[in-house]
Amino acid sequence: MLSSSPETLAIGVGASFVAVSAIVWSLLHRRRERRDRETLTQSESDNRHIPASLHPIINADICIGSLACISACPEGDILGIVDGAAKLIVGSNCIGHGRCAAECRIGAIRLVFGTSERGVDLPEIDSQFETSRPGVHVIGELGGMGLIKNAITQGLQVADHLSNVLGGLAPEPDLVDVLIVGAGPAGLAAAVGCRKSKLSFRIVEQGTVGGTIAHYPRQKVVMTERIEMPLIGKFGKSLISKEELLATWEKIISKLKIQVEEGVRVTGIDGRDGDFTVRTPNLRIRARKVLLATGRRGSPRQLGVRGEDLPKVTYNMIDPEQYGGRRTLVVGGGDSALEAAIAIAERDDTEVALSYRQASFGKCRQANRTRIHQLIEEGRVHAFMGSTVEEVTPQVVVLTRDDGQRMQLPNDYVIACLGGELPVAFLGQVGVAIKRYHEEERVAPLPSVNGAKGAPASGTRPISGVRPISGVRSPSGIRPLSGVHQIAKKKKVGESTTTLGFALVLAGLIIVGGLTWIGWDYYILPRAARMRSPHHAFLKPAGIWGHGVGIVATLFMMSNFFYAARKRWNILRGVSSIRRWLTWHMFVGFMSPLVILFHAAFQSRNTLATSTYASLLIVVLTGVVGRYIFGLVPSAAGKALELSSLQADLERGRMRVSEVTDFATVKGVEKLQAMLNSVLTPPQSHSLLAHLILRPFASVRQRVTLRMARPYFRDEEHFQIFRGTFYELSRLRTQVGFYKSLKRLLSGWRLFHVILAVLLVGIIVVHVAVSLYIGYRWIWS
Repeated sequence: MLSSSPETLAIGVGASFVAVSAIVWSLLHRRRERRDRETLTQSESDNRHIPASLHPIINADICIGSLACISACPEGDILGIVDGAAKLIVGSNCIGHGRCAAECRIGAIRLVFGTSERGVDLPEIDSQFETSRPGVHVIGELGGMGLIKNAITQGLQVADHLSNVLGGLAPEPDLVDVLIVGAGPAGLAAAVGCRKSKLSFRIVEQGTVGGTIAHYPRQKVVMTERIEMPLIGKFGKSLISKEELLATWEKIISKLKIQVEEGVRVTGIDGRDGDFTVRTPNLRIRARKVLLATGRRGSPRQLGVRGEDLPKVTYNMIDPEQYGGRRTLVVGGGDSALEAAIAIAERDDTEVALSYRQASFGKCRQANRTRIHQLIEEGRVHAFMGSTVEEVTPQVVVLTRDDGQRMQLPNDYVIACLGGELPVAFLGQVGVAIKRYHEEERVAPLPSVNGAKGAPASGTRPISGVRPISGVRSPSGIRPLSGVHQIAKKKKVGESTTTLGFALVLAGLIIVGGLTWIGWDYYILPRAARMRSPHHAFLKPAGIWGHGVGIVATLFMMSNFFYAARKRWNILRGVSSIRRWLTWHMFVGFMSPLVILFHAAFQSRNTLATSTYASLLIVVLTGVVGRYIFGLVPSAAGKALELSSLQADLERGRMRVSEVTDFATVKGVEKLQAMLNSVLTPPQSHSLLAHLILRPFASVRQRVTLRMARPYFRDEEHFQIFRGTFYELSRLRTQVGFYKSLKRLLSGWRLFHVILAVLLVGIIVVHVAVSLYIGYRWIWS
């Protein structure tokens, strides 16, 4: 009977499996979202939701909730899922890794400075890190990049740019190509980059090698990621202390023969771009370019009270041993303050007090918060929350609580860890403009997670607040719309991914060709004739070759789930770029149905096998359609676009139609304008589903229209400009008309694709189990 057949059993088990999987996934997702919402509420209550510097902003309309960005963050659960989309839930813990933005393959994340509640003042720089004073560049912590990895990447990027600008210039006596001010991570990385590019340079530091890092507490972990350094190779390790990092820098300095001039303080910059004279108290240095990488250590935020100039007051803690047997007050609630209090309190002979103006520690890492609370509970640290320092005397420190209560603490030392201030006076003196950022992206490129160069080649400085329509002018002077004729640019982006794609296509052709060559004489036979073929026992689905291909094909298909694992498992975090994994994901998806055909010997003899193959085809098809929908979702340069930006682009398209047709023949101008106007009119009020169904027919019609337009142009170059503009306007028209629907569809389609993939796995398991049961029944019967 049909009800007892293995095929019916398999379909029932498969349907049950996918239903249970969908329910479990939904329950886990809801539990995760509930937990993240509670974390966000608590974070807002503790004032820990405001980030200090560079941080992500997620476009909830674009985000599809894949969790790739969340698992990518090295700092833990800083991002969460709220209302179905990723959201920054513990902003104070974000230190600007940028891994989340790199992992988001749909461009829903922007990395910005400042918040709507609190702006951040930073030097205004362009895409080459150049300030408002031409020839003077700013990198590292001074420019807002406090994370060591990001500062190093910026140093390498700016050195690479300067090599393009200064390469080939004849050397001049007493004139170096680059003067680097600051020997911290950014400055030393810039020196390495200059050495690699054979640029002459000098590097001066008012303190010692390491800059701010040299003043960190002993054994402080200062770097948690590795980075590729030219001439050096892999730099850093998963966890590295201050002492190890400084020792590594000393080895690099020695190996590359970099001379750091310590104890040299820059007081001013005279001259112009190409011929600067940098003033210090004891000498003058001439340089073509000046690179400021000073950090903010030289400008610590002061207490601003009477007695702050006493010898007992310091603004950093290097060695906790010096406070043994003393009464020490630490002022501040950030990581530096907590780490100082922890390091001193862990000695048995110390008395530590901690003063912080907030009611809770909201601007520190969870590990430091947990440890300081332990020490407070043990009585080894006396915390005065909601208090400020009013006065410092040689014997006591006067604190004032929020309720007005005044306290006098007997005291020997005060360590004020209040952060650094932007050296506004110095920057103003050297002609560098300051800008306050409120949830704004910087023009300068952000570091690439995988070490790729983020700084583009030399170009013009963008005007603040003006969003350019495109980046390159054609030889004829026509500037295309955003996204039009960016083919060359797109080819350069992800060249390694493209190379991998070509390699995989070649491998796929070789595999299919080899499988075809092995069984061609058998596969072309009719079913009845195959039984008499001498190759039947070997090549049939149940034969040695057929089973072998089936086993390999199954394992091959299962490797597709490494793409999902790469986005979620810490062990795979940072292993190649997410785009490479997606390329492999698509390759496996296309190849699996082809290889399975050879396993089945191009025949279908039972319902279960046919159902398995049909499920595989459906999963692949949903993936292809999903990629098509993803291509329709509006984005530019990897970033999601708002509806207003799309409408602005479309309006600019209307204004540039006449420019595009200027190079047509006289007879063709009217017809070409009519063609372009056809894609400028709003889309009809049918549904998105109807649009997607009709899209192929519209594409054919557009191709015919473009063929008719070719004779109206004098040359191929101008026709290609018209063609690109036509397609761009058509795409913008679709995106504007179906903006919200496209985003909802992309999110829902992803879930649909995942559920079908889970069902496919269940069907494959049943298929294998039934095959083993039937094929090897003699073993257990």
